[in-house]
Amino acid sequence: MKKVLAGIGIVFGIYAIARAAVEPFVIDVTDPATYQNDWGGPGLAGVLAVHCGPGVLALAVFVAVAIRRQRRKSAVTG
Repeated sequence: MKKVLAGIGIVFGIYAIARAAVEPFVIDVTDPATYQNDWGGPGLAGVLAVHCGPGVLALAVFVAVAIRRQRRKSAVTG
């Protein structure tokens, strides 16, 4: 069960990171009409927080897990 949840988390994390990377290019940041009805709108900061925030959070978790594994691996090998 733990591996299934980890797999789902990884898939969701990769999706969120990809969406965060693409979102600024999908909307026209100079034209509020393109994002004012999106979640987090009508302001650009809110839209980017809602659409890019989960991706930034997922990236931070992936980096933290990678660092933790690296430290654990180096502590075991000496």
